[in-house]
Amino acid sequence: MRVTVTLACTECGDRNYTTSKNKRNHPERLEVRKYCPRLKKVTIHRETR
Repeated sequence: MRVTVTLACTECGDRNYTTSKNKRNHPERLEVRKYCPRLKKVTIHRETR
């Protein structure tokens, strides 16, 4: 059930991070505050399809 997901910055759209999640326990999209190297600040990164 564990799948690899890509996290994209909501402000610039860059796909900066990959992580894994359990689809059975968390079917909704993942949303995490991470560092964006292009903007040089912490922004919200969302799971992409």
